[in-house]
Amino acid sequence: MLTQVICAGFGGQGILTTGILIANGAFKSGKRITWYPSYGSEMRGGSANCIIKMTDDGSEIASPYAKEIDILLGMSTPAIDKFQSKIKPGGWLFVNSSIVEPAEYRDDINVVYVDAAALAAKAENPKGGNIAMIGAILKKTGIIDLDAFETSLVDYFTDHGKAKFNDANIRALRIGYDSVE
Repeated sequence: MLTQVICAGFGGQGILTTGILIANGAFKSGKRITWYPSYGSEMRGGSANCIIKMTDDGSEIASPYAKEIDILLGMSTPAIDKFQSKIKPGGWLFVNSSIVEPAEYRDDINVVYVDAAALAAKAENPKGGNIAMIGAILKKTGIIDLDAFETSLVDYFTDHGKAKFNDANIRALRIGYDSVE
């Protein structure tokens, strides 16, 4: 089955890293993946998004572009405004309620509010809001097993010379996972 995810927000919120982490977790779970980044020339503070497509049935992914998405991780209001219309009926919108005001969203999608900043603070990981959002996504959608994702998260940061952040990242992931029903 093909699953299409868009992570979107402002540069500096870890949007591209979020996408890489999801893609890496999917790949290490045996799925075929594509990851396609897009960001404004301003970088920090400008718009940033990435598309992750994954399939677990062994089929090839013809294009990294996503017309209809299953999951939108929206870290900012402009990001949600830009991509909300592309969510398939029955799909998921994860809203960073730390900075996005509650709004009327489509009634044919599932909307989950995640206070990413508060969860990151609870995890004592000030830059871990994006990882807490991933935890909520994993719990609600089941796209990747939590334990498998945790292993890929640790491997990713260790491989990139940032193993000192592993404990804080695991805390953020687990707190995000436990924050939703």
